Amino acid sequence: MTQELSFEEAIQRLEQVVRELESGDLPLERGLELFQEGVALARHCTALLDRAEARIEQLLERDGGVETLPFELE
Repeated sequence: MTQELSFEEAIQRLEQVVRELESGDLPLERGLELFQEGVALARHCTALLDRAEARIEQLLERDGGVETLPFELE
């Protein structure tokens, strides 16, 4: 299910999971389930960000060829 979520949907669900975990009013098993879901969501978001970063690479024409430069945030 996690793989089908957009970045925005995954972040929103991750925030819900964190709020539930921070409430501290959960049975142990439910807390473990939420923690596991949170880890999966965080990994999914990281993968989506990595793919987005790769797509943002800047292409510059140089001497008739194409040079790829990584996108860097300032």
